[in-house]
Amino acid sequence: MKNFTKFLKNKNTVTILGVLACLVILYAGYTMRINKKTALVDVYYAKETIQPKTLITEDMVAKTSVPAAFIKGTYYKNYNDIVGKYSNYNTMIAAGSIFYSDLLVEEANLPDAILYDVNEGERVVSFPVDTISTYGNSIMPGNVIDIYVKLYDDNGKLVYGQFYENIEVLGVKDSNGRNVFENTQETRTPAYIYFSLPEAKYLLFSSLNYIDTNSVEVVLVPNTVKFNVDNPTATEVTSDYLYDFVIDKIQKIDDQEDLYNQLLNEMEQAALNNNNNTNTENEE
Repeated sequence: MKNFTKFLKNKNTVTILGVLACLVILYAGYTMRINKKTALVDVYYAKETIQPKTLITEDMVAKTSVPAAFIKGTYYKNYNDIVGKYSNYNTMIAAGSIFYSDLLVEEANLPDAILYDVNEGERVVSFPVDTISTYGNSIMPGNVIDIYVKLYDDNGKLVYGQFYENIEVLGVKDSNGRNVFENTQETRTPAYIYFSLPEAKYLLFSSLNYIDTNSVEVVLVPNTVKFNVDNPTATEVTSDYLYDFVIDKIQKIDDQEDLYNQLLNEMEQAALNNNNNTNTENEE
Protein backbone atom coordinates (compact mmCIF):
# COMPACT_ATOMS: atom_id res chain seq x y z
CA MET A 1 0.00 0.00 0.00
CA LYS A 2 2.87 2.34 0.87
CA ASN A 3 4.50 1.58 -2.48
CA PHE A 4 1.26 2.39 -4.30
CA THR A 5 0.87 5.67 -2.42
CA LYS A 6 4.46 6.51 -3.18
CA PHE A 7 3.80 5.64 -6.84
CA LEU A 8 0.87 8.09 -7.02
CA LYS A 9 2.91 10.86 -5.40
CA ASN A 10 5.54 10.60 -8.05
CA LYS A 11 5.29 13.68 -10.32
CA ASN A 12 6.15 11.74 -13.43
CA THR A 13 3.43 9.23 -12.68
CA VAL A 14 0.81 11.95 -12.17
CA THR A 15 1.85 13.61 -15.41
CA ILE A 16 1.61 10.38 -17.37
CA LEU A 17 -1.81 9.55 -15.88
CA GLY A 18 -3.06 13.05 -16.69
CA VAL A 19 -1.89 12.79 -20.28
CA LEU A 20 -3.50 9.37 -20.63
CA ALA A 21 -6.78 10.69 -19.20
CA CYS A 22 -6.77 13.60 -21.65
CA LEU A 23 -6.09 11.23 -24.52
CA VAL A 24 -8.99 9.01 -23.47
CA ILE A 25 -11.33 12.00 -23.23
CA LEU A 26 -10.20 13.36 -26.59
CA TYR A 27 -10.59 9.99 -28.23
CA ALA A 28 -14.05 9.49 -26.77
CA GLY A 29 -15.15 12.96 -27.86
CA TYR A 30 -13.69 12.52 -31.33
CA THR A 31 -15.35 9.14 -31.71
CA MET A 32 -18.71 10.54 -30.64
CA ARG A 33 -18.42 13.38 -33.15
CA ILE A 34 -17.45 11.06 -35.97
CA ASN A 35 -20.30 8.70 -35.14
CA LYS A 36 -22.74 11.57 -35.03
CA LYS A 37 -21.64 12.92 -38.40
CA THR A 38 -21.58 9.56 -40.11
CA ALA A 39 -24.90 8.42 -38.65
CA LEU A 40 -27.53 8.10 -41.33
CA VAL A 41 -30.71 10.19 -41.25
CA ASP A 42 -33.80 9.91 -43.43
CA VAL A 43 -34.42 12.81 -45.82
CA TYR A 44 -36.79 13.59 -48.68
CA TYR A 45 -35.37 14.77 -51.99
CA ALA A 46 -36.60 15.92 -55.39
CA LYS A 47 -36.87 13.12 -57.96
CA GLU A 48 -36.79 15.67 -60.78
CA THR A 49 -35.86 19.30 -61.39
CA ILE A 50 -38.65 21.51 -60.06
CA GLN A 51 -39.17 24.95 -61.55
CA PRO A 52 -40.15 28.01 -59.44
CA LYS A 53 -43.77 28.33 -58.34
CA THR A 54 -44.50 24.65 -58.99
CA LEU A 55 -46.97 22.64 -56.93
CA ILE A 56 -45.14 19.76 -55.22
CA THR A 57 -46.91 16.48 -55.95
CA GLU A 58 -46.33 12.94 -54.68
CA ASP A 59 -44.48 11.80 -57.79
CA MET A 60 -41.83 14.50 -57.27
CA VAL A 61 -40.73 13.32 -53.83
CA ALA A 62 -38.57 10.35 -52.79
CA LYS A 63 -36.93 9.23 -49.56
CA THR A 64 -33.34 8.21 -48.85
CA SER A 65 -30.77 8.07 -46.06
CA VAL A 66 -27.66 10.26 -45.96
CA PRO A 67 -24.91 11.00 -43.40
CA ALA A 68 -25.95 13.76 -41.01
CA ALA A 69 -22.85 15.75 -41.97
CA PHE A 70 -24.17 15.96 -45.50
CA ILE A 71 -27.08 18.16 -44.39
CA LYS A 72 -26.56 21.91 -44.04
CA GLY A 73 -29.46 23.89 -42.61
CA THR A 74 -33.02 22.99 -41.64
CA TYR A 75 -34.97 20.59 -43.81
CA TYR A 76 -38.40 19.00 -44.03
CA LYS A 77 -38.60 15.76 -42.07
CA ASN A 78 -42.27 15.05 -42.67
CA TYR A 79 -43.53 13.93 -46.09
CA ASN A 80 -46.91 15.60 -45.56
CA ASP A 81 -45.20 18.95 -44.96
CA ILE A 82 -43.74 18.83 -48.48
CA VAL A 83 -46.51 17.61 -50.75
CA GLY A 84 -49.01 20.38 -51.43
CA LYS A 85 -46.57 23.23 -51.02
CA TYR A 86 -45.00 25.25 -53.87
CA SER A 87 -41.39 25.78 -54.80
CA ASN A 88 -40.46 29.36 -53.95
CA TYR A 89 -40.86 31.99 -56.65
CA ASN A 90 -37.08 32.57 -56.87
CA THR A 91 -35.99 28.94 -56.48
CA MET A 92 -35.34 26.08 -58.86
CA ILE A 93 -34.94 22.80 -57.00
CA ALA A 94 -32.43 20.56 -58.78
CA ALA A 95 -33.08 16.84 -59.08
CA GLY A 96 -31.58 15.07 -56.06
CA SER A 97 -31.77 18.14 -53.82
CA ILE A 98 -33.02 17.81 -50.28
CA PHE A 99 -36.19 19.75 -49.49
CA TYR A 100 -34.75 22.49 -47.29
CA SER A 101 -37.15 24.72 -45.38
CA ASP A 102 -36.54 27.86 -47.41
CA LEU A 103 -37.21 26.14 -50.74
CA LEU A 104 -40.96 25.69 -50.25
CA VAL A 105 -43.82 28.03 -49.44
CA GLU A 106 -47.56 27.84 -49.01
CA GLU A 107 -49.60 28.85 -52.06
CA ALA A 108 -50.92 31.91 -50.22
CA ASN A 109 -47.37 33.20 -49.76
CA LEU A 110 -46.46 33.22 -53.44
CA PRO A 111 -46.16 36.81 -54.75
CA ASP A 112 -48.83 36.19 -57.40
CA ALA A 113 -50.88 33.69 -55.40
CA ILE A 114 -54.00 35.75 -56.02
CA LEU A 115 -53.90 34.80 -59.70
CA TYR A 116 -54.23 31.12 -58.82
CA ASP A 117 -57.79 31.65 -57.57
CA VAL A 118 -59.11 33.42 -60.67
CA ASN A 119 -61.84 31.69 -62.64
CA GLU A 120 -61.33 31.19 -66.35
CA GLY A 121 -62.47 34.21 -68.35
CA GLU A 122 -62.07 36.62 -65.45
CA ARG A 123 -59.54 39.39 -64.89
CA VAL A 124 -58.04 40.57 -61.62
CA VAL A 125 -58.69 44.05 -60.27
CA SER A 126 -56.21 45.70 -57.91
CA PHE A 127 -58.20 48.35 -56.07
CA PRO A 128 -56.47 50.93 -53.79
CA VAL A 129 -57.81 51.09 -50.24
CA ASP A 130 -56.83 52.17 -46.74
CA THR A 131 -57.82 51.26 -43.21
CA ILE A 132 -60.93 53.44 -43.27
CA SER A 133 -62.25 52.24 -46.64
CA THR A 134 -61.80 48.62 -45.51
CA TYR A 135 -64.00 49.26 -42.47
CA GLY A 136 -61.13 49.28 -40.01
CA ASN A 137 -59.18 46.58 -41.81
CA SER A 138 -62.09 44.15 -41.49
CA ILE A 139 -62.41 43.13 -45.17
CA MET A 140 -60.48 39.90 -45.52
CA PRO A 141 -59.74 37.35 -48.27
CA GLY A 142 -62.77 35.15 -48.79
CA ASN A 143 -65.21 37.89 -47.76
CA VAL A 144 -67.95 38.91 -50.18
CA ILE A 145 -68.35 42.58 -51.08
CA ASP A 146 -70.67 44.79 -53.09
CA ILE A 147 -69.35 47.59 -55.27
CA TYR A 148 -71.14 50.93 -55.13
CA VAL A 149 -70.63 53.98 -57.29
CA LYS A 150 -71.60 57.51 -56.46
CA LEU A 151 -71.29 60.48 -58.80
CA TYR A 152 -72.80 63.77 -59.84
CA ASP A 153 -74.95 63.49 -62.94
CA ASP A 154 -74.86 66.06 -65.71
CA ASN A 155 -77.44 68.13 -63.83
CA GLY A 156 -75.23 68.32 -60.75
CA LYS A 157 -77.37 65.94 -58.71
CA LEU A 158 -75.64 63.41 -56.46
CA VAL A 159 -76.66 59.86 -57.29
CA TYR A 160 -75.45 56.49 -56.06
CA GLY A 161 -76.20 52.85 -56.59
CA GLN A 162 -74.97 49.30 -56.49
CA PHE A 163 -72.67 48.64 -59.45
CA TYR A 164 -71.87 44.97 -58.78
CA GLU A 165 -72.81 42.60 -55.99
CA ASN A 166 -71.45 39.46 -54.32
CA ILE A 167 -67.82 39.81 -55.39
CA GLU A 168 -65.36 37.57 -53.54
CA VAL A 169 -62.20 39.19 -52.16
CA LEU A 170 -59.13 37.30 -53.39
CA GLY A 171 -56.53 39.09 -51.31
CA VAL A 172 -55.59 42.14 -49.27
CA LYS A 173 -52.00 43.44 -49.45
CA ASP A 174 -50.02 46.29 -47.98
CA SER A 175 -47.93 48.79 -49.93
CA ASN A 176 -44.99 46.35 -49.92
CA GLY A 177 -47.02 43.58 -51.55
CA ARG A 178 -47.29 41.53 -48.35
CA ASN A 179 -50.51 39.78 -47.39
CA VAL A 180 -52.09 41.84 -44.65
CA PHE A 181 -53.51 38.91 -42.71
CA GLU A 182 -50.70 36.34 -42.99
CA ASN A 183 -48.89 37.50 -39.83
CA THR A 184 -50.87 37.87 -36.61
CA GLN A 185 -47.81 39.22 -34.79
CA GLU A 186 -47.50 42.26 -37.05
CA THR A 187 -49.98 45.00 -37.87
CA ARG A 188 -50.06 45.72 -41.59
CA THR A 189 -51.97 48.52 -43.26
CA PRO A 190 -54.12 47.52 -46.26
CA ALA A 191 -53.20 49.26 -49.51
CA TYR A 192 -54.87 47.09 -52.16
CA ILE A 193 -57.84 44.76 -52.34
CA TYR A 194 -57.87 42.17 -55.12
CA PHE A 195 -60.93 40.66 -56.75
CA SER A 196 -61.80 39.31 -60.18
CA LEU A 197 -64.52 40.18 -62.68
CA PRO A 198 -65.72 38.60 -65.92
CA GLU A 199 -64.28 40.34 -68.98
CA ALA A 200 -67.36 42.44 -69.77
CA LYS A 201 -67.79 43.58 -66.18
CA TYR A 202 -64.08 44.26 -65.93
CA LEU A 203 -64.19 46.54 -68.97
CA LEU A 204 -67.19 48.42 -67.65
CA PHE A 205 -65.59 48.79 -64.22
CA SER A 206 -62.29 49.94 -65.76
CA SER A 207 -64.18 52.52 -67.81
CA LEU A 208 -64.88 54.44 -64.61
CA ASN A 209 -61.21 55.48 -64.60
CA TYR A 210 -61.65 57.33 -67.89
CA ILE A 211 -64.42 59.60 -66.68
CA ASP A 212 -62.69 62.78 -65.53
CA THR A 213 -65.92 64.64 -64.87
CA ASN A 214 -68.84 63.95 -62.53
CA SER A 215 -66.66 63.23 -59.46
CA VAL A 216 -67.01 59.46 -59.79
CA GLU A 217 -66.23 57.56 -56.59
CA VAL A 218 -66.10 53.77 -56.18
CA VAL A 219 -66.82 52.30 -52.75
CA LEU A 220 -66.33 48.68 -51.64
CA VAL A 221 -68.89 47.57 -49.08
CA PRO A 222 -69.14 44.26 -47.19
CA ASN A 223 -72.32 42.58 -48.41
CA THR A 224 -73.52 42.44 -44.81
CA VAL A 225 -73.46 46.25 -44.60
CA LYS A 226 -75.96 48.67 -46.15
CA PHE A 227 -74.19 51.46 -48.00
CA ASN A 228 -74.96 54.92 -46.63
CA VAL A 229 -74.00 58.04 -48.59
CA ASP A 230 -74.45 60.33 -45.55
CA ASN A 231 -76.09 62.93 -47.76
CA PRO A 232 -79.87 63.40 -47.56
CA THR A 233 -79.96 64.97 -51.04
CA ALA A 234 -78.45 61.91 -52.73
CA THR A 235 -80.69 59.77 -54.93
CA GLU A 236 -80.32 56.01 -55.19
CA VAL A 237 -80.33 54.72 -58.77
CA THR A 238 -80.30 51.29 -60.37
CA SER A 239 -77.31 49.40 -61.73
CA ASP A 240 -78.69 49.81 -65.26
CA TYR A 241 -78.77 53.56 -64.82
CA LEU A 242 -75.10 53.54 -63.85
CA TYR A 243 -74.14 51.19 -66.69
CA ASP A 244 -75.86 53.42 -69.25
CA PHE A 245 -74.28 56.50 -67.75
CA VAL A 246 -70.76 55.03 -67.98
CA ILE A 247 -71.23 53.75 -71.53
CA ASP A 248 -72.59 57.10 -72.65
CA LYS A 249 -69.62 58.91 -71.15
CA ILE A 250 -67.07 56.57 -72.72
CA GLN A 251 -68.74 56.99 -76.10
CA LYS A 252 -68.15 60.75 -75.91
CA ILE A 253 -64.42 60.46 -75.16
CA ASP A 254 -62.73 60.78 -78.55
CA ASP A 255 -59.66 58.66 -77.83
CA GLN A 256 -61.66 55.85 -76.21
CA GLU A 257 -63.57 54.65 -79.26
CA ASP A 258 -61.81 51.27 -79.21
CA LEU A 259 -62.60 50.76 -75.54
CA TYR A 260 -66.21 51.75 -76.13
CA ASN A 261 -66.64 49.30 -79.02
CA GLN A 262 -64.91 46.51 -77.12
CA LEU A 263 -67.08 47.17 -74.10
CA LEU A 264 -70.28 46.94 -76.14
CA ASN A 265 -69.11 43.75 -77.84
CA GLU A 266 -68.14 42.10 -74.57
CA MET A 267 -71.41 43.07 -72.88
CA GLU A 268 -73.40 41.83 -75.87
CA GLN A 269 -71.53 38.53 -75.84
CA ALA A 270 -72.03 38.17 -72.09
CA ALA A 271 -75.77 38.73 -72.55
CA LEU A 272 -75.88 36.06 -75.29
CA ASN A 273 -74.02 33.59 -73.09
CA ASN A 274 -76.43 34.20 -70.23
CA ASN A 275 -79.40 33.64 -72.52
CA ASN A 276 -77.89 30.43 -73.91
CA ASN A 277 -77.22 29.13 -70.41
CA THR A 278 -80.78 29.95 -69.37
CA ASN A 279 -82.25 28.18 -72.39
CA THR A 280 -80.09 25.12 -71.80
CA GLU A 281 -81.22 24.91 -68.18
CA ASN A 282 -84.86 25.23 -69.21
CA GLU A 283 -84.49 22.43 -71.77
CA GLU A 284 -83.00 20.17 -69.15
